[in-house]
Amino acid sequence: MLKAFKEFAIKGNVIDMAVGIIVGAAFTTVVKSLVDDLLMPPLGLILGNVDFSDKFLLLRNGTPEPPYVSLDQAKKAGATVLSYGQFINACVSFLIVAFVLFLVVRWVTKLRPPAAVEPATKNCPYCQSSIAIKATRCPQCTSQLETGTAAATP
Repeated sequence: MLKAFKEFAIKGNVIDMAVGIIVGAAFTTVVKSLVDDLLMPPLGLILGNVDFSDKFLLLRNGTPEPPYVSLDQAKKAGATVLSYGQFINACVSFLIVAFVLFLVVRWVTKLRPPAAVEPATKNCPYCQSSIAIKATRCPQCTSQLETGTAAATP
């Protein structure tokens, strides 16, 4: 088992995974800052500073008795609450982050040059029909071909 783990670690799988996790964590910080610091302030102004974080449903009274003006006040009183407002905020934040991430990935994908595509077919040197690149014999004229090339052998 130790030998198998050593092979796994040496092949680079662990290192690649660790680098991916570290870069992912750093990227998360950048996207979170983009959303929190650049997108949310103007969005908050447009929506009139709508904040659901203090919306809650009281399930059991605490001490002192209600009314509780804020969720924090209800929690300090020991009340049992269903914090649906924080869940709504988390869902909205998730949607915004997911959309921003979609835009960033789309932008990065456009910057990357297209990958070179290996041809899947070649032309037979005798009959010029299109055949599979790995073909050793032409299915049209039955000519014998060299392996992996388009040149024919006599």
